[in-house]
Amino acid sequence: MKNKEEEVKDNLQETVEETPEKEVTQDQETDSTADDSLAKLESELAEVKDKYLRLYSDFENFRKRNAKERLDLIKTASEDVLRDLIPVVDDFERAFKANESEEDAQKVREGNQLIFHKLLKILENKGLKPMGDLIGQPFDADTQEAITQIPAPSEEMKGKIIDVVEKGYTLGDKVVRFAKVVTGA
Repeated sequence: MKNKEEEVKDNLQETVEETPEKEVTQDQETDSTADDSLAKLESELAEVKDKYLRLYSDFENFRKRNAKERLDLIKTASEDVLRDLIPVVDDFERAFKANESEEDAQKVREGNQLIFHKLLKILENKGLKPMGDLIGQPFDADTQEAITQIPAPSEEMKGKIIDVVEKGYTLGDKVVRFAKVVTGA
């Protein structure tokens, strides 16, 4: 019996001794798995950081390029209008030369009106429009500037425009220059 008891004890002791070894092996496997997943995470982090840095530098380049293009556009925005106005300047120069020897004031006036109408047509083609006939219209502070107020010639002209000192102009829906007007009190 003792032999059997000794055998069972020996087997039990061997089982107990083997168990810690298996746990150590499992801990080593867990450590190696943790190391593998940590290395994988670190490589993913490095990859994401690289993508972030590339995206950030692309955005910075875009921002700088956009700012430069905007400055260039602002500098050359009026080039188209100025190119169209050069022929009007040429016409004025020719008119000045012709006016030196011209005695007839009517011909000089007609020449100046031709050049003036050419200039107005160019400006209208670019979207600049003079404000319509304002006399007799109610005063509008959004498009007009009252420079003075005089007694109204009639009761119905009170609060309305009596005279236009300087025309107003709009570019599309935006007021470029407010009309300077005299209103009735």
